[in-house]
Amino acid sequence: MKFSVSSSELLKYLQVVGGAIASNPVLPIMEDFLFTISDNQLTIAATDLETSITTSIEVMADSDGMVAIPAKILLETLKALPEQPITFNINDENFGIEITSAFGKYRLAGENGQDFPRIPEPDTVDTVTVAASTIGQGITKTLFATSNDELRPAMTGVYFQIDFGKIIMVATDAHKLVKYTFSDVSSEVSTSFIVPKKALNLLKNALPGGGEVKMSFNKSNAFFSFENTNLVCRLIDSRYPDYNAVIPVDNPNILSVSRTDFQNSLKRIAIYANKTTNQVILNINDGSLTISAQDLDFSNEATEQLACTYDGDQLDIGFNAKFLIEMLGVLESDEVKMELATASRAGILLPVDEVDGEEILMLVMPVMLSN
Repeated sequence: MKFSVSSSELLKYLQVVGGAIASNPVLPIMEDFLFTISDNQLTIAATDLETSITTSIEVMADSDGMVAIPAKILLETLKALPEQPITFNINDENFGIEITSAFGKYRLAGENGQDFPRIPEPDTVDTVTVAASTIGQGITKTLFATSNDELRPAMTGVYFQIDFGKIIMVATDAHKLVKYTFSDVSSEVSTSFIVPKKALNLLKNALPGGGEVKMSFNKSNAFFSFENTNLVCRLIDSRYPDYNAVIPVDNPNILSVSRTDFQNSLKRIAIYANKTTNQVILNINDGSLTISAQDLDFSNEATEQLACTYDGDQLDIGFNAKFLIEMLGVLESDEVKMELATASRAGILLPVDEVDGEEILMLVMPVMLSN
């Protein structure tokens, strides 16, 4: 089997697919890309058994066939080559691979493509179509809030709740929570599932700038397909916590402040906060917000004052600065508002200007004040 392809074009596709390869896979063949040629179409696949990606590219081939090619050496070779046509010559007996470039020849050992793990096909699935930009936004705005705690598997992924014309994406690690809702969806189904973090990271990097994503799902897998790429991932089989129960409803104190001023101030003050708690204290009065932090172990402290609009009772409340900075970085509105009740209840962070067809709500747990 022999085929020719542009080196930079091939590298671009391999880098998308390569993200699915695990660093220490169960089977040695999973360190490979599976190349399958059919009618001058090369399909490239990679998997770690949980997440798999396939994509396809036009090539000039003399016959159909399949081979597994070691990913690391192939990627490194292509990164070191300038843009040019390269030719792959595969020995159908022993799966030896010879790559020819303008500079010379490179030989490496491939494996039988038949031994590569089977990638799940979408069968008995429900399907929803979403704009690629919307799903990309949803991933960016929720992924950072997922947990790394393997003992609570449900919280290590993003919860998708599909409710006919709208999709709600939720992520939480018990300290912060993000709920992102978008409504420009054509769907006949109502269901929910949890997608793992790794799959969403890969999806975000592979998404095209425009166009649509077809999202299909059954009990065990989710399938995302767009342009010539398909991503399959095994869903997290676990119950998601009832997130609505933790969102406080009665929050009489409303603070509005410039998002960038607030974020920059927190970044400066956080330098002086205790490194274990990252605690900053917001002292909120009518028309002024004082942000302070201290680290008693090192006698460090800092205070800044910001102009704000505030409707409510005087309040001192402590938060983890790292969480607030992260959340403000994800919001896009010029002004944000915080809805607060007491120093021991979660604060709600919202953008002042909502985009049509989408809503975002962020919740952050307070850090108890020591005094």
